[in-house]
Formats: sequence, C-alpha cells, structure tokens
Amino acid sequence: ENPELSSLDKTDLAFSEGSQSPYKPEPLEKVLNGDVLNILKVTIFFQLSERAAMDASYVQELDGILKEARTIEKHLKQKRESLKQRFTVIANTL
Repeated sequence: ENPELSSLDKTDLAFSEGSQSPYKPEPLEKVLNGDVLNILKVTIFFQLSERAAMDASYVQELDGILKEARTIEKHLKQKRESLKQRFTVIANTL
C-alpha cells in the first residue's frame, strides 16, 4: 500500500471501487463543456439585452430628433406664410 494515502483517501478509493451505486460521474470534460455552454448562453443573453436597451435608446433619440424637425418645419411654414402675406400687402400697395 502507498503510505502517502490517508485513511480518508483509502476509504474513498475502496468505496468508489467496490460501490455498485447507480450514480455514474460524468467525465470532467463533459461537465466543463456544459458549464462553458451555460456561461456562453448567459453571456449572449446579457449582450442581447444590452443591445436591445441601446436600440431602445436610439429609438428614443430618433423620436426626439423627429419631433424637433417637425417643430422646425412647422415654424418655417408659418414664417413662409407670414412672408407671403407681407409680400401680398406690399404688392397691393404698389
């Protein structure tokens, strides 16, 4: 026997060798691959969530720009109409 093995290690070794347990541990590579896959899924989910939030902020910003553009357009139309009326008054007085 190997004197470096503690009694706990010997018990674990004996249990695992002689055990008829229905539990069969999965290979470490398979467990790690599953964990990595879950981490990737969570990472992708968070990235998509961040992008969706960013897209929503862009939509809000565009809405603000369009609102401002409509206000400016309305103001310019009013100015144009005012100028038309002034020119009409000037033309009628000549």
